[in-house]
Amino acid sequence: MQINAKFGSSTAAPQASLQQASTTQASAAPPSLGLNAAAGDLVKDTTTAAFRADVIAESARQPVLVDFWAPWCGPCKQLTPILERQVQAARGKVKLVKMNIDEHPQISGQLGIKSIPAVIAFVNGQPVDGFMGSLPESQVKSFIDRISGPGGDPLEDALAEAEELVAAGDTPSAMQLYAMILAEAPDSLKAVAGLARLHVDLGDLDAARQVLDAAPAGAEKDAGVQSVRAAIDLAEREANLGDLQDLEARVAASPDDHAARLEYAVALSARNKRDEAVDQLIEIIRKDRAWNDDAARKQLLQFFEAWGFKDEASVTGRRKLSAILFA
Repeated sequence: MQINAKFGSSTAAPQASLQQASTTQASAAPPSLGLNAAAGDLVKDTTTAAFRADVIAESARQPVLVDFWAPWCGPCKQLTPILERQVQAARGKVKLVKMNIDEHPQISGQLGIKSIPAVIAFVNGQPVDGFMGSLPESQVKSFIDRISGPGGDPLEDALAEAEELVAAGDTPSAMQLYAMILAEAPDSLKAVAGLARLHVDLGDLDAARQVLDAAPAGAEKDAGVQSVRAAIDLAEREANLGDLQDLEARVAASPDDHAARLEYAVALSARNKRDEAVDQLIEIIRKDRAWNDDAARKQLLQFFEAWGFKDEASVTGRRKLSAILFA
């Protein structure tokens, strides 16, 4: 329900003055992602003097709910804790500002508020919706969801955006976003693996290791982190290999030289010739499954882990491997 319908036409003039006030906003550093915002960052008390900064300017970044209350108001004592819980649960999609109307009556008077508790949502410096009275928690949640708009968890949204940047080839922006995520949510293993993977792709293995070493305890059990570890190990092996043409010539001259063929496969992987790398290892398995303690199959599995199990070459390679092992 819009504010004018809820609180009456007396809000029209104050709304204009509030909109005018919104043109004077504090210049700010780029907004944070709000992924691990503490209660003190999301919920605060305000005054008439601070209202412009706390509500008008801040609502340009995300919706701000203003809770008008008073110490003598029993329903206010019921509603405020509900508001605080739901605002914190929204993880930065909305903020809550509380105003004691006994100490600061001017703003509530401008908005034509006649009874409390009253909650008004501000977006882009303007009051856009609100309600009066103490509501059940489920209705408060629905109100916040409506005000903050559609969307999932902010962390998942940020991670999805980073993945889109990677897919689009915008590595610098993706790395910057992953770094921002980790600054606010250092336990995000998806961000850890994503940032480390980009360092591997750029050939900076030391930086990739540093990202992984800073991961929280237990990260080594995460599939994404394990995949990056495998990619680092593979990249180190690839760096020590000889010339691709020389390895190809060795395999052509000695088709049963499985050691040369395995090195050739790793070299092909290094040059992103993944399907060809798979075929070389499949050939070893076809000729001698048990060679060198199952080395060809183990190398294939490392490829799949390092490339990612959803990679097209991994999917194709797993089918080829199964066809041989279960023939």
